[in-house]
Amino acid sequence: MMTTSWIVEVFLFLMGLAVLIYAVLDGYDLGIGVLLPMDEVEHRDQMIASIGPFWDANETWLVLAIGILLIAFPHAYSLVLHELYLPTTILMMGLIVRGVSFDFRAKAVTGHRTLWDRAFKAGSLIASLTQGYMIGRYVLGFENSLAAEAFAALSAVCVTAAYAYIGGAWLVMKTEGELQRRAAHWARWSGRLAAVGIAAISIVNPLVSSTVAERWFSFPGAILLVPIPLICIALVVAVDQYLKHVPLKNDMGCWFPFVGVAALFLLSFFGLAYSFYPDVVPGRMSAAEAASAEASLRFIGVGVAIVLPLILAYTAYSYRVFWGKSTKLKYY
Repeated sequence: MMTTSWIVEVFLFLMGLAVLIYAVLDGYDLGIGVLLPMDEVEHRDQMIASIGPFWDANETWLVLAIGILLIAFPHAYSLVLHELYLPTTILMMGLIVRGVSFDFRAKAVTGHRTLWDRAFKAGSLIASLTQGYMIGRYVLGFENSLAAEAFAALSAVCVTAAYAYIGGAWLVMKTEGELQRRAAHWARWSGRLAAVGIAAISIVNPLVSSTVAERWFSFPGAILLVPIPLICIALVVAVDQYLKHVPLKNDMGCWFPFVGVAALFLLSFFGLAYSFYPDVVPGRMSAAEAASAEASLRFIGVGVAIVLPLILAYTAYSYRVFWGKSTKLKYY
């Protein structure tokens, strides 16, 4: 029989997996919203068309992550919601504005489409900045100080830049012509800002957290972590060099920037997980302390075992069906 500790770790892994998949999938469509240009309606239509079949389903992973937090780690959920009530409200407002704008632009085929496009861009920017701020507060265990607020603000900018980075990479993969060239330019600048942000956070994090410093700079952990920043630097340089030469002949390797940035997301997430495991709230509450009773976790596990494969299958199927370059946006 599986012990309680193993059940807790399984749910902690599943919640982390849902957050990572959300960051990659909803990250690129939030990034596209942030990048949405106001000077060219045709480019806006192409960008919206590239995320049309996916954007709503991408948010399913956020719902799954929050659901696991609520049901499997109710004590942590209570603490997180208490500390982040206001930014969570702002995040929800941003996501609602995005959803309303996405649908209304389809019906505002005359003078109001630009207005809804601006609202979609604003909602994407609000959601991205708020998520980054919330991550910054969470990483420092909701510490209340000027330094902690400054770190959260830095995190907000970096996460938004990272979303724009992967959004631009997605457009390089899904579009052609002038928009693809513009997307490569956007992605290069966003990537540089995101890289600076990752480096800054990597420097600040061990300075403000003795626990993180101990894990990063003590043996054998320090040896295991050395390849991560080296791989990240190599990926940033390789993606930047590819973007510099877009478009390549026959659009060869157009998928590489997106895969490369997704790998950066994975490595960054691994670094955070290594820094704070087994805490579900860094420095405040471990997963075991926050977990529901064993009987509840076993019962919930049955539902997750059914739902998670279905979500994965649907996600894989939808991306398989709509693989390739985006077609011209049409409303009927």
